[in-house]
Amino acid sequence: MLTFPAVFLDRDGTLIEDVHYCKDPALVRPLPGVIDSLRRLKDAGFRNVIITNQSAIGRGWMTIEQYQAVQERTLELLGTGLIDATYFCADAPEADSQHRKPAPGMVLDAIREHGIDPATSWFVGDKKIDVQCGKNAGSKSILVLCGRGTREDGAGADFIANDLAEAVDFILKHSDASPR
Repeated sequence: MLTFPAVFLDRDGTLIEDVHYCKDPALVRPLPGVIDSLRRLKDAGFRNVIITNQSAIGRGWMTIEQYQAVQERTLELLGTGLIDATYFCADAPEADSQHRKPAPGMVLDAIREHGIDPATSWFVGDKKIDVQCGKNAGSKSILVLCGRGTREDGAGADFIANDLAEAVDFILKHSDASPR
């Protein structure tokens, strides 16, 4: 069976500016270098998959329609064909959830649904839970410092990068991204 490497990407603080519980599409702003970085991953054979907690939905602070509008704007600004799939978890932090990061449920769903090989894949995010989620799913992890994360949050990460561009440089240097 043919499997593909992927880069699982947190959204807020990794791909777009982290606007606390963003529910307004007008506030969506891709971070510098993100579009080129996503294109480089695609050109190297990676699937790009967004994995995002959206607890504001479960807390009643945002509707699913507001989330969808922000996500649609994100995909529009990032460009056609650069994101292969998006998974989100609306569960509040206190919920017993197998999908809310750091639990690996969203990543495991993506692996199963898209023929992804976790051993050749990476998880990139700006929080400790992103690093943990990647490890819990069997992939390598990179913490980026362009969002809310600190170097201390990168404990256990395979690499700590200033931003997605630096993370992609590391991934491309340390990966064989051809499908198996």
